[in-house]
Amino acid sequence: MITRTAPSWHTEDWQILLSGSIRCPETLWKRLNLPLDTLPAALKAHHDFPLRVPEPYLDKIEPGNPDDPLLKQVLPVAQETEPRPGFVADPLGERLANPSSGLLHKYQSRVLLILSGACAINCRYCFRRHFPYADNRLSSQEFADIQAYLEAHPEVNEVILSGGDPLVVSNARLATLLKIIENIPTISRLRIHTRLPVVIPQRIDTGLLEVLGNSRLNRVLVTHSNHPQELDEVFDQAMGALRQAGVHLLNQAVLLNGINDQADVQAALSERLFQAGVLPYYLHLLDPVAGAHHFDVSEKSAQKMMAELHRRLPGFLIPRLVREISGKSGKTLIDLHLS
Repeated sequence: MITRTAPSWHTEDWQILLSGSIRCPETLWKRLNLPLDTLPAALKAHHDFPLRVPEPYLDKIEPGNPDDPLLKQVLPVAQETEPRPGFVADPLGERLANPSSGLLHKYQSRVLLILSGACAINCRYCFRRHFPYADNRLSSQEFADIQAYLEAHPEVNEVILSGGDPLVVSNARLATLLKIIENIPTISRLRIHTRLPVVIPQRIDTGLLEVLGNSRLNRVLVTHSNHPQELDEVFDQAMGALRQAGVHLLNQAVLLNGINDQADVQAALSERLFQAGVLPYYLHLLDPVAGAHHFDVSEKSAQKMMAELHRRLPGFLIPRLVREISGKSGKTLIDLHLS
């Protein structure tokens, strides 16, 4: 068993940072000196989908700048309460692929576990902002049910931990689940989809490194960063610790109107991720979830931007532009019509 000492950069308890997240719109408005005339609409949107911003992320937002690209990802706005045709509560049809509590089986060779309904940050474009987490809580009994399901489906060789955010759970709970998964011989790979290393990089603590470093599974951690301003030295150190633990690192982003829909931003994000040892993986077109239509970028605009990225970047730094469509056997790659 590998035993690790605490990383020298790890000076704050991630659970304290998580519990201290800003959840009150009035507090956010005061902290960031935002226009007071936008607060009533924010309070209404907050009622439908609560605000949540952790301090390490808040520190990267420029006060007094309503166009800050990080702020726009977490700021409740009036457009969220405006219905838009085609934008629905379950844009990916996940409730049809939910055979047991906390488990989604959309693709043949892999299953996704909703390890927690909580997140460290509530992104306003979240495609699961209406997901019935209360019906998908994973108790110890559900862990046993998941084991039985995986044993009955030998075609599954990968387990994906998602949420919410799977890394909001304790290291002990994560270790318990990993032991169950590791005891199923047909499972060879573990993938973790998480935004926590971006918004609270202190989450990559000694306990987590030991849990992941001692696993027999091939481990992939997929971070979620949309803008280079989200990444800092602490993120770099966290990624370095994960690499030393033998974890493969990828990033997926969502293409967001007015935030990262310019080639300059995407190129800078790819370069910054690679500096931290993370490879760009997917760039998702927005899932049409109710309350997020103002983030949408047209496929044509996305294709034009990606063509520019192909002129600027080497292939390994270009994320694959994709759309997820309900009922499909995998992500749908967007044809860029490159000649």
